Amino acid sequence: MLQRFPPMARHRLSAQIERLRRTSGIRVSVRPAIILMLVVVIGGNARVGTPLASAVSPEGPEAQIRAVLDAQVAAWNRGDVPAFMQGYWNSPDTEFVGSSGIVRGWQPVLDRYRKAYPDRAAMGHLDFSGLEIEVLSPDAALVVGHFRLERQSDSPSGVFTLIFRKFPEGWRIIHDHTSQVAAQAAVPASQH
Repeated sequence: MLQRFPPMARHRLSAQIERLRRTSGIRVSVRPAIILMLVVVIGGNARVGTPLASAVSPEGPEAQIRAVLDAQVAAWNRGDVPAFMQGYWNSPDTEFVGSSGIVRGWQPVLDRYRKAYPDRAAMGHLDFSGLEIEVLSPDAALVVGHFRLERQSDSPSGVFTLIFRKFPEGWRIIHDHTSQVAAQAAVPASQH
């Protein structure tokens, strides 16, 4: 399926998928729906000779995307779920994929977060780490990383893959695939 992408995008996607497989210890498969979405985003919006830096902001796309993620972490840690959701595209086409299935639409994603995290104790303290931002075109990017929640009773953690798209209002998440990873004992280097 990846052969439909331009060589550079194909290489980047393959590298990101392989890196996620290695670092998370979970099997990652590329779903046809995600591939189709990337084909539409990249194929329909790539422009030859267009700089990747924003025409509106002097910061490049990586810094702009990192700012969205930093704002989400700050909002989460204040207990402000609606502000956290400002990082997502406010559209019925926004998708969240997790262990409970696929949720489509900005409002259903917000409702899911409110149900799963009804109070500050459930929300805990969020931290993102290991962020890797790959700009695929002037208005599309792929982000992989790790999350960790520190709560009174537990510390769930895992990995995520985000597809960002640039809109007039800025970079927004159009697809979020988040997986919790069970805590594992350290793997000896000889077994890598």
